Amino acid sequence: MDLLQDHRSFVQLLSVVLLMSSWCVQGLHVNVAPMKPLFRLGAHEQMICKAVDCPTVPTFSWFTLNDRPLTASSQHNETHSVLTFDPVKTSDEGQLGCRVTCGEQRTAATSVSVYSFPSDPVITAPDPLRDHVETRFTCQVSGLYPTVDVNFTWLKGDIVLNSTVESSWYSYINYTALKRDSGEKITCRATPELHGLPSEHRTRETSILLNVLYAPVFRNISDPVEVMAGSPLTLSCSAEGNPEPTITWTVGGSSLQRGGGGRLVLSAVGPSDAGRYECEARNSEGNRTAAVNVSVLAPPTNTSLTVDPGEEVVEGQQVNFTCSSEGAPPPTLVLKREGEELQRTDSASSLHFSLPSAVLNDSSRYECEASNQHGSQRASRTVTVRGHPLLVEVIPPVEANLQVEASLMVEAERGSPLTLTCRASGCRHPPTLSWRRTEQNRTLLQKTERQDGQSQLHLWKLDLQHQGGYSCEAECGSVIRTREIQVQVHSFPSDPVLEDPGPVLLDQESPFRCEVLNIFSANQLRFRWLSGNATLLTDVRRFSGSLRNVSSVLKHRFREAQRVLTCEVALLTEHGDVWRSRNTSVALQIHYPPRSISLSISPGEEVLEGQRLTFTCRSDGAPPPAVVLRRNGEELLGSGSNSSSVTHSINSSRLEESGLYQCEASNQYGSQFVSSSIAVKAPPRNTTVLILPSTEVQEGQNVTVCCQTISFPPSAVILKKLTNGTELYSTNGTFLLVNVTSRDSGLYQVNVSNDLGSEIKVFSIRVREVRTGLPPEVSIILISAAGIAAGLTTSALILDYMRRSRKKGFYQLPQSAPSSA
Repeated sequence: MDLLQDHRSFVQLLSVVLLMSSWCVQGLHVNVAPMKPLFRLGAHEQMICKAVDCPTVPTFSWFTLNDRPLTASSQHNETHSVLTFDPVKTSDEGQLGCRVTCGEQRTAATSVSVYSFPSDPVITAPDPLRDHVETRFTCQVSGLYPTVDVNFTWLKGDIVLNSTVESSWYSYINYTALKRDSGEKITCRATPELHGLPSEHRTRETSILLNVLYAPVFRNISDPVEVMAGSPLTLSCSAEGNPEPTITWTVGGSSLQRGGGGRLVLSAVGPSDAGRYECEARNSEGNRTAAVNVSVLAPPTNTSLTVDPGEEVVEGQQVNFTCSSEGAPPPTLVLKREGEELQRTDSASSLHFSLPSAVLNDSSRYECEASNQHGSQRASRTVTVRGHPLLVEVIPPVEANLQVEASLMVEAERGSPLTLTCRASGCRHPPTLSWRRTEQNRTLLQKTERQDGQSQLHLWKLDLQHQGGYSCEAECGSVIRTREIQVQVHSFPSDPVLEDPGPVLLDQESPFRCEVLNIFSANQLRFRWLSGNATLLTDVRRFSGSLRNVSSVLKHRFREAQRVLTCEVALLTEHGDVWRSRNTSVALQIHYPPRSISLSISPGEEVLEGQRLTFTCRSDGAPPPAVVLRRNGEELLGSGSNSSSVTHSINSSRLEESGLYQCEASNQYGSQFVSSSIAVKAPPRNTTVLILPSTEVQEGQNVTVCCQTISFPPSAVILKKLTNGTELYSTNGTFLLVNVTSRDSGLYQVNVSNDLGSEIKVFSIRVREVRTGLPPEVSIILISAAGIAAGLTTSALILDYMRRSRKKGFYQLPQSAPSSA
């Protein structure tokens, strides 16, 4: 407060001295530079005091307020004095005056300010950072003088994160680092709130490089692979992370070290190499695992065929065949007898087949064939059946459906009669023949002894209780031979009932129901849904012991129209053959939204003005869609609901027929549209040339030539002076002749052209010489008149342009920056 009071007293005293000096020496002036000194602590700085209009040699003296010590050195000459601060100290701060004596005294004063901003800000932050973890960054400024507020600005790259003004010279931000921030910079920029600070010392900044740690992330890993046995295999796996992750391959819990850099190399794979291979990427931040399934493919190997009890058997013995093989994928096994297939098993390692009671005809060469898509292999055995003199056979009626395989089976309709015949041979005396039920504790049904060796069992009006096994036992002395037959009773009285589903929407799942009534089968019932010859669904059902009504439901999407749906129901035998089948068909009403929409344009999308244009818009749909033709959203023609196509013709095309044409087809299921752009082309016509301000001007004026035309594509414009052949080219039809002279007078030609033609306009310009020596008032009047004329002409041009641009089909060259001449 005392310093401020002393400063005010000093200023008042200095004012009085200056006022008194002005009375004595009117021409003496004292200047001090700089006027408002702001010096950096420790720097070398100078101040100059200069005497102006002093007729003699002046004397200089420097002084401070309140007799503060002045540590700066001074040097004087005839016109000025230099005060040098080396170095600048805080004690140099304050009021400073320069007194000049030249007959009288004059004094100039100023106030010296000092500052210090010695070092860049210091950023403190944890290193390293972690992905998605919030971190506090601090920024500290030290050694600042005088004590002022500091503006802190935080940046990431060139992006400002935060800006604050702090009086504590300390700032912080909380920042959540992401892995993509690695390699980028966080910058703290500090600017003291000190007026007059030099620009080169006003702002200091410090940057740090971000290092963000994150767990591994897979960049690439091999797809599931199938490889032939014996072939090499290379699996690759790459991951990124910070720090750089290590890659490890494992399979079945065992680590593999073949290859490097995330690559696993197997020189020759075998079936045992198939499995799930896991790639683990690990660093200090965590680990990730990805897997690759490897399938090793191999043709069949180790194919074998075994026969039990051996390759030589006695008639009546049971013979068991076992066919086995190895391969990847598992092979299909087929057992054949003399080339005839006996049994097949898909994708299995073994096949089992039995002859319950070998007969002489079973003597043959048996072959086991194993195959997959990569190869095949065979093994064979020859079986010999030695005969026994006693033979017994069961003979079903001729009209019955007989299955002769490992055991006899006969199938008959419920309610029909069935007669089974047993005949024995190879016995020297009449054999004893006995009929038994095999499932009912071998209950004896009848027993006969006839000379012809035959016995018949009659089953009248078959029902479900007659279904089962029957055996005929022939006794010839101490030798007993038995032959069995299975009787299966079926009920299939009527065709299946297929409900009419009504309209079916194309490509939308719809349910269909098929039912058969009062049906029974001891084996299986098969529903087969067909569309034409294509099978849509096979539904196999098993039965309990009673008559039933059975239904099947098909849920299907039809992707084509005009389909007939068939429900075929078949009763299957024990071995999967068809015993009897019935079917019912229904023609489907398949509806679908518009499709295959097309818009054909003749002769094409680009036509000449006056040519005939024909548009044909058509679509397919059920029910037939309504078709609408539009131009730029405006409807031109519609087909109604009875036709799926429209044709629209334009006898003589015009420029305004250009636009976007759209064909839209719709019915209750949806709509579809297709678009095409039409461009009508025309050569230049209706060309006009406007000369502004007029065709007769004075020297020094500017002349604007504006050319307008109607054409497509846009025309190029060439301005040519006919007297000397000079040509100017413009894309917007505007030319500016600057500061014309009398040499610019003459005939000019404008040539407007595009690919289809051109138009030529000729006009003349007359330039009058300007008379010199006009009074200023006349010049002002001429300039004002010229400005008013130019404004009126420009307004007329703009109105004409707006009028013509409203016309349909009108093409106006744009008024942009004119070409110079």
